[in-house]
Amino acid sequence: MTPRSTAVPGQDVVDLPTALEQLRDRVAAVPLVLATPGRDAADRTARSVVDQVTDHLLPRVRDMDAPLLTVVGGSTGAGKSTLVNSLLGATVTTPGVLRPTTRSPVLVCAPADRAAFADDRVLPGLARTTGGSGGPGTLQLVVTDALPAGLALVDAPDVDSVVEANRDLAGQLLSAADLWVFVTTASRYADAVPWDLLRTAAERGTALAVVLDRVPPEAVREVAEDLHGMLGRAGLAQAALWVVEERPLVDGFLPEDQVAPLRSWLHGLAADAGARAAVVRQTLVGALASLDERVAVVGVAAQEQAAAAGALAAAADTAYRRAEEAVDEGVRSGTLLRGEVLARWQEFVGTGEWMRSLQAGIGRLRDRVTAAFSGKATPAEDLQVALESSVEHLLRASADEAAERTVTSWRGLPGGAALVAGRERELGTVTPGFTEAAADEVRGWQGAVLGLVRDEGAGKRSRARLLSWGVNGAGAVVMVAVFAQTAGLSGAEVAVAGGTTVVGQRVLEAVFGDAAIRQLADRARTDLDARAARLLHVEHDRFVALLEPAATPADAEELRAAVAVLARARS
Repeated sequence: MTPRSTAVPGQDVVDLPTALEQLRDRVAAVPLVLATPGRDAADRTARSVVDQVTDHLLPRVRDMDAPLLTVVGGSTGAGKSTLVNSLLGATVTTPGVLRPTTRSPVLVCAPADRAAFADDRVLPGLARTTGGSGGPGTLQLVVTDALPAGLALVDAPDVDSVVEANRDLAGQLLSAADLWVFVTTASRYADAVPWDLLRTAAERGTALAVVLDRVPPEAVREVAEDLHGMLGRAGLAQAALWVVEERPLVDGFLPEDQVAPLRSWLHGLAADAGARAAVVRQTLVGALASLDERVAVVGVAAQEQAAAAGALAAAADTAYRRAEEAVDEGVRSGTLLRGEVLARWQEFVGTGEWMRSLQAGIGRLRDRVTAAFSGKATPAEDLQVALESSVEHLLRASADEAAERTVTSWRGLPGGAALVAGRERELGTVTPGFTEAAADEVRGWQGAVLGLVRDEGAGKRSRARLLSWGVNGAGAVVMVAVFAQTAGLSGAEVAVAGGTTVVGQRVLEAVFGDAAIRQLADRARTDLDARAARLLHVEHDRFVALLEPAATPADAEELRAAVAVLARARS
């Protein structure tokens, strides 16, 4: 199976190594960051695909004649290191009674094959060491004449090690193998973890040999037949099975008659190019064929992630849209014209005299308001300050409620609980800079209202003198109008605070005229809504930022496209 290019009308020419690289990079790039139900399994699958493409498939398709990489793996205490040493007749890897033992894998090859393994062509993620173990993240390279050219042995960590890094490395090495030599014992051959890996070998069509170690001589036939039956039921009937009887070691090695048959078989593969190529092809074809289903698992997880991110984003959108509506309702309902604002309005207009003026007629009322504009700036400023505080409180309350609602919603949605875990206090309220930002926006809005008043007066010479007497006062009236002109109410007045005080629409008309005051109030309200939306969008964006790394539907589509490219390259 030499690398070749495949041309499809309207598509680029892609050879098999390039297609594998593209698929690997696509899989590695899928961000499975949300704690969705299928995330962990898909993440393991993605890593296994990336490792196998990098460690096995790419090196092999680039050099089909490279030495046969045989990985010796198995359960804790199965005797893997002792088996490797016995096959070679030399101590190249250190057995031990402490568990776990093999932490840094050992690769043994013939002098003629040293160049094939000294660089990072095979297992590029493991740094090479010689003369002893280099510790985690390394591969000890041992060159010996005891192994024929064309064959390399790797002593791998335990597949069921209590150390997660050892288990992961064992799985990575087995995925990199052309041939598995799986070592188990008479007492542990039915354990669950080894069979998970054996079933994986069956699914991927991996070339496999099984060594049944430490079998009591009297039980050899019974145990071997039982294991052979289990292999057949698992779809591994073609796996070679070697039995090693439980006998005393000789100078640290297995008895020669127990290890010689396996050694002869392995050396025969090394010597027979055709047999070796058949093993290589079996594992390669099986591994390539397995990619479709494995990548599909990652694709489904990417879609699941995208759906979860969409649901989380929708929950945040809803919470902050309701916050904007709450601000708008608070502005339009007139509820802000209470408490301190009401007191300052009464002070500004002069409640008792104003009510008597209202009864006496609109002319005297105009005089009263004009007097307030021209000579009493302090009450107007006090009113603006009260309005500022009231609006800020509305913005803060709405933003707080939106944050709390978002956190509550996320706790109940797939992937959301993990995002907010340990951050409820931080995410469940406004950001530290919100209060200052809200104050700036409200002051900016008040300044904009005064600008509108100035512009209105400048365009109407009949009112220019009135505005020159008190722009701040006129601006305060417009601000009150923003909160007093409640949607759905019309007429001469709007009751505030249970009807104990009345904000007269005719007061506003007396100053600017009905059409003008409505236009000014509408423009001021629109500006305030925009400023509120801007503040809330900043708050909303911190939740959006938590979702930005999540997968999107495009990730799943790109995976499907990469699989299609690989299929064409294989055809």
